[in-house]
Amino acid sequence: MRERKPREKDLWGYLEHLQESERAPATVRKYERAIRSFFAWASANGTGIAKGIVIRYKEYLLERRAASGVNGELAALNGFFTHMEWHECRVRPVRVQRRGYSDPEKELSREEYLRLVNAAKRRKNERLALLLQAMCSTGVRVSEVQYLTVEALGRSRMEVHNKGKSRTVLLPGALCEKLRLYCEKRGIREGSVFVTRTGRPLNRSNIWLMMKALCGAARVDERKVFPHNLRHLFALCFYQAQKYLEHLATILFHSIINTTRIYTQTSGAEHRRQLEQLHLLT
Repeated sequence: MRERKPREKDLWGYLEHLQESERAPATVRKYERAIRSFFAWASANGTGIAKGIVIRYKEYLLERRAASGVNGELAALNGFFTHMEWHECRVRPVRVQRRGYSDPEKELSREEYLRLVNAAKRRKNERLALLLQAMCSTGVRVSEVQYLTVEALGRSRMEVHNKGKSRTVLLPGALCEKLRLYCEKRGIREGSVFVTRTGRPLNRSNIWLMMKALCGAARVDERKVFPHNLRHLFALCFYQAQKYLEHLATILFHSIINTTRIYTQTSGAEHRRQLEQLHLLT
């Protein structure tokens, strides 16, 4: 089987295709990094591109990364190969058996979340304390925080536009009251509630750095502290209270309910406690 020789303009053509397909900017950047990493590896090994080469790269990645991360890389490569009509180069993703419980080293508990909020309060960082509460009490993605506006507080709901889709997110009354008072004190009369000193909406990088800065004061492992874990905690708390997976999937705007099931997994410690309660050992 002959080896393919990719060109720079081939990659740019694919990235342009992703943008025109309205893929999220973060996804486009992620795919570009994955494809360039593969190109660099193939070049260093003195090869072009053929299925056998891609399989070798897959094995190379599996020696260094978790299967889920490898599958992300392969998705980028397979998408590029499909775009180029190099169908013979596509490879299968790694089969991953889903665990019935979450990783305790990455799961943020309710108690740890509250410690983060209190740490922000002790530092007199009202914006961050309210931001954590807003994200965790609504389950919004970090990219959707910009849609939490003064106008949304007046309606008690957010109109979110993300990944080419729109949805309505209801806002708890207590949250709206807290944020109205915050906006009054800060002189925020319109637009996004959470903004930088220059008035721009906080972005993913801003929020990530602010959260990480709380880890020491809150005594929370920094591996657990990132924006998306607040969405996971919201999902877990909602499911434990309501036991209604289909409704939760609608709130989180998941088109595939199996994605929602991942969000509702309890910790390994909780899973072990449930096993002990079966009383099947004599």
